[in-house]
Amino acid sequence: MKNKIELLSPAGSLEKLKFAFLYGADACYIGGKDYSLRANAKNFSLEEIEEAVTYAHNLNKKVYVTVNIIFHDEDTKGLVSYLKTLAKYQVDAIISSDPLVIDIINKNKINLKVHVSTQASTLNSESSKFWKDLGAERIVLARELSKEEIKEIITSSKMEVEVFAHGAMCSSYSGRCTLSNYFTGRDANRGGCAQICRWEFPLFDSRGIEIKSETKFTASAKDLMMLDVLEEIIELGVSSIKIEGRMRSNYYVASVINTYRSAIDDYYDRKLTKARKNKYKKVLDRVANREATVQFWNKLPGVNEQYYLGRNEVSNQDFLAIVTDYDEKDKIVTITERNFFKKGDKVEVFGPNIDTFSFTMPEIYDTDGNVVEAARHPEEILKFKLDKKVYKNDIIRVKIT
Repeated sequence: MKNKIELLSPAGSLEKLKFAFLYGADACYIGGKDYSLRANAKNFSLEEIEEAVTYAHNLNKKVYVTVNIIFHDEDTKGLVSYLKTLAKYQVDAIISSDPLVIDIINKNKINLKVHVSTQASTLNSESSKFWKDLGAERIVLARELSKEEIKEIITSSKMEVEVFAHGAMCSSYSGRCTLSNYFTGRDANRGGCAQICRWEFPLFDSRGIEIKSETKFTASAKDLMMLDVLEEIIELGVSSIKIEGRMRSNYYVASVINTYRSAIDDYYDRKLTKARKNKYKKVLDRVANREATVQFWNKLPGVNEQYYLGRNEVSNQDFLAIVTDYDEKDKIVTITERNFFKKGDKVEVFGPNIDTFSFTMPEIYDTDGNVVEAARHPEEILKFKLDKKVYKNDIIRVKIT
């Protein structure tokens, strides 16, 4: 059997990286303080990159570091030294969109593998061969490709191919957008995207008269969710599926990675039934507050893949608590609260070492043993009795039906 497809997780911080690995990621992509898109993420210092790589390698997992801005001359200062440091730390690859980075690596004989970023908007087999000839090992394909086009690139280039499977979509070619520059002075291609496509704008007719509407216009694409076509992705020969979201929460990363991990394992164990897939989709639908589709996979996106005239993004309060301890003798769970819940609520717990199960929340106590009417204070330490064993860093959420 071929190697399992890689499940690649975002990690905006060291804590998120550890959660991603705990919940089933095979590799994480991270950004340093410089040369990386997602400038508003916490990102990693050089010391944290070294720690992340050591932590991952001890688990037999991988870390890829983004060096994926589109470089202006002023951005290249210190780049050679930075790349040499990443090589010294033995990062498994860098993710880059600019040929100059590969050129620097080759000229300076820096021991780094290169994955071509989606920011390079690779959409055809000739571009793939170009990157291969430069020395790249893997291509992170642009999101705007059909399954037939992906298959052709894999067959023609004979390179590792990585595709986005879940998360936000751009309304331009995989991030190559300048709207943020014009509206805010923040360069999306150097890490400062202000997500202009999600702003609301008035519409005007050809005479310059505003078209009155209850909702204003947006150019925002719905999110991406490829779970429905997971089997096809694997069978095409894709090497890695990528989850978007370095600025997402621990809960989001844990939920999405855990779900795709389960679905991938089910596929290889020949257990990915329609019923299981529907269950996984319910989890993914609940963990985010935007609608999601397969976008370009089968056809060009149309009105059903786009938010044109408004959307309803309700804040998700499903994440109730995280387990910090379980006393097997007294069967007491200690948790850190995240969102409101009370005795009698229907909840469920999931984690990397258990099958997801549901229960009715019993009596809740504070650390002094006092009965708590309801959990109302995020970060409060609380306790309750539960006969079934749970583990540290398992997550309690609203029961998904």
